[in-house]
Amino acid sequence: MAPPTANDPWLAGRHFGIVIDAGSSGSRLQIYSWRDPKSVRLSKENSLLHTLPKVEKGTKDGEGWVSKVEPGLSTLAGDPTAVGAYLKPLVAHAIDEIPPSLHSSTPIFVLATAGMRLLAPEDQAVVLSHTCHFLRSQTNFKLDPPSEELGPCGSSVRIITGEEEGLFGWIAVNYLMDGFTGKARSSGKGKGKEKAVEGDVGYPRTTYGFLDMGGASTQIAFEPSLKHEKDVKGKGLVDVRLRLLGGEEIRHKVFVTTWLGYGTNQARERYVGQAIQEFEETRMADSSAQDADVVLDPCLPRGLELTETPVHITTATGTHVDSHAGKAHALVGTGSFEQCMRKTGPLLNKDKPCPDSPCLMNGIHVPPIDFSVSNFIGVSEYWYSSEHIFGLGGAYDFVQYERAAAEFCGRDWEGILKQHEESRGKHQLGGDGEVVKDGKLVELGVWGPKVETPRLQMQCFKAAWIVNVLHEGLGMPRIVDPGGNATTAGDQVVEQAKKKGLDKPPTFQSMDTVGDIAISWTLGKMVLEASKEIPPLKKGMKPLVDPVDDIEDYDDSPVKPIRPPFFSSSLDAIEDKLVPHLPPSLTRESLGFSPVFLLFWMIVFFVVFLVVYPLRRHFRTGCLRFMRGKRDPYGEYLEEGRATRNGLPSPSSPAASWLRRLFSGSGLTKNGNAHALPHLRPFVPSKAQTGSFSTPVPNGAVPDDATTLVSSTRYGISRVPSPAPGTIIGDGHQLLTSRSRNSSQANLASLVQRPQGPTSRTSNTLIPRK
Repeated sequence: MAPPTANDPWLAGRHFGIVIDAGSSGSRLQIYSWRDPKSVRLSKENSLLHTLPKVEKGTKDGEGWVSKVEPGLSTLAGDPTAVGAYLKPLVAHAIDEIPPSLHSSTPIFVLATAGMRLLAPEDQAVVLSHTCHFLRSQTNFKLDPPSEELGPCGSSVRIITGEEEGLFGWIAVNYLMDGFTGKARSSGKGKGKEKAVEGDVGYPRTTYGFLDMGGASTQIAFEPSLKHEKDVKGKGLVDVRLRLLGGEEIRHKVFVTTWLGYGTNQARERYVGQAIQEFEETRMADSSAQDADVVLDPCLPRGLELTETPVHITTATGTHVDSHAGKAHALVGTGSFEQCMRKTGPLLNKDKPCPDSPCLMNGIHVPPIDFSVSNFIGVSEYWYSSEHIFGLGGAYDFVQYERAAAEFCGRDWEGILKQHEESRGKHQLGGDGEVVKDGKLVELGVWGPKVETPRLQMQCFKAAWIVNVLHEGLGMPRIVDPGGNATTAGDQVVEQAKKKGLDKPPTFQSMDTVGDIAISWTLGKMVLEASKEIPPLKKGMKPLVDPVDDIEDYDDSPVKPIRPPFFSSSLDAIEDKLVPHLPPSLTRESLGFSPVFLLFWMIVFFVVFLVVYPLRRHFRTGCLRFMRGKRDPYGEYLEEGRATRNGLPSPSSPAASWLRRLFSGSGLTKNGNAHALPHLRPFVPSKAQTGSFSTPVPNGAVPDDATTLVSSTRYGISRVPSPAPGTIIGDGHQLLTSRSRNSSQANLASLVQRPQGPTSRTSNTLIPRK
């Protein structure tokens, strides 16, 4: 669809932003738009002063604001030159949807997630560099300048952590649920509000907590109560700063953390390893046990048989069991939701040591959560596992959810498939559209019989895992007093929930969209970008940045930014390829340094030497001229045998003499008899210098009679007995002398010509013998 024309009212004062979510299974481009905050007419009584910019879909009709390509960007690590062809359809879609006149002011972000995090650092750097080069050369969209830490496109093209996903998701949820319109601490009034409720444990936050679960990890982000915030003394809390349309800055201290390996897919892998391990240990202890590799699995529907190879299998002591346990086993479903919950409970690692109490799962610190006043929203797998099979998306009720899960797990697998076929015929397919092949997600959004099979097979396990994470892991009460959340202090939260169509503010609810806007961390990123455009209320206020860039001490922060080595990745890659071919004595571990880096700098030194060596004489001459300054061939003013020129020290000083000896040599002469430097040229005194006219000895002439050599320096004449005035030299030329204070000039006149042939290092004056 063609972009709107310039005279379209919808386009007036509208800004755009582009985010490419580069995930493990594909990359999704999303276009957002908002009105220019400076063009919004505000008055002191206007309620918009206390709201954030309205970020919405980036197309007028709400269609075409999303485009997607498959597979994930991380799959191009082996062929990074294909990045351009991979991104071209996405970029072309954005070019078509956004007016060309606005391209240069439209920021574009390529933010990679789970798939790119799994790559080696050098592969990350190469893929991101090619991505940046493509965007700079093929588009006019706005990109950050290069940065040594962030890469060639700064923060516009980078890998974000799981914690950053959680923070952006937290912003998106609270933006859509109006969580930022309550008692958020502003930059100017926050202290007063904190004092008013200091010590009030039940003081509710108007912001919602955020839960996200994918295939590999799960995240939590929430704003602790004021008392608990002070208990943790800010450690582990991240500042999230936003700016309202009126210029007022709001600030929230958010706790965020992620549990790697606690997503549904990796949790299933750990579960399979644990089940096979227990099966093998039992068979080894009981000689009468069956020989067939059949494992009874309560987390599969009754009668469903799957052949799976364990990925994670270790004993309690951390050592591997016999090799047979690592082979493929048949898992046969027994369909018991209760047993499945008991079997998956140990995977939470609740007993792991807690270095910084309190901890929840896997020894990771989390501030106390008061579920009587805290409300959480879960997305992704929380929504899929609740809505697509059970139809229970939205407000969560444990009793209802457990009943539906137990009924589904206890059903016969053939009956489930039969119902699935009937639903397919009626066009009532559920599921999230995942296609899994060989344990890997290969397609999304393709509807058909195969799409539902992986979801139906894993639904029992995923339901049990989610219940355990919510209640055993995070500590959410299983049975909540119906009136427990409707306290006087939580009236504002109740009112906000009613506006969103909820009868009461549930402790937890799964959601996918609010209105027609999908809950996505990309929306949170754009809300932050739109907020950055609002002029501050006061000059000199700290500019808004991403939460990760607001962290002053990364050592105490749960967010550890990913920084691929953009400028050393090539050498590291070369070293990785050479190490297997090097003897142990030449490895980095044996030498204490990288042999590749040493070889690299040796090559650089050799190349520089080859370039500089032929030019050494030019450099030497240039240095001498620089040290001596601009020289006038007649500019030596000598007095009493010493000389100074242009304020420089006399060359008779030790330093000057040393430099003169250092740079003297055949390379500074021409034709073997005359120095190329100005101070070594023959000096011809003028009439004005001598006080009378005299014809000097011609160049190259040598007196016919015997001569006496008188030693002189290059810059002054040593004191020697002078011939009588009027002495005739050689062919009748008269030598002038003077008893005046300027007698050195007469001696200087004797420097007419150096004799041919061997001479001493000092210049010589020819004086006739009497």
